[in-house]
Amino acid sequence: MPAFAHRTAVMFQHCDPAGIVFYPRYFEMINAVVEVFFGTAIAWPFHRMHVVERVGVPMGRIEAEFPAASRLGDELDWSLTVARVGGASADLLLRAACGGETRVTARGTVVLVDLDRMKSRRWPDDRRAALEHYAEDVA
Repeated sequence: MPAFAHRTAVMFQHCDPAGIVFYPRYFEMINAVVEVFFGTAIAWPFHRMHVVERVGVPMGRIEAEFPAASRLGDELDWSLTVARVGGASADLLLRAACGGETRVTARGTVVLVDLDRMKSRRWPDDRRAALEHYAEDVA
């Protein structure tokens, strides 16, 4: 299945005084990629989720590796695939590369949460199907 693709420019706000991405900023970028993914690929924008339907998809777990540095002015090409769709969660695999060189990989689990009750809830069938469209066999 296809990976979702998104491009992020490394901006001054992402960098430390050495001009390289300060690693916590990658987590902000990851959050942005996930938000764009849900809005674009899943057709479920965060405004609709949070304000209208009162659900959210917080990250319940995340781990990351940073094999090479990114610098101010780099363009990061992100890919997002869905490794698993559970009852109320989904495991995501994200990768950012610049010029073919991997800069960061992350595996995270988002959980669909009822924001008023602060309890997980099952994916609606149409959203599950949309997530499964981006599923890939990931080791």
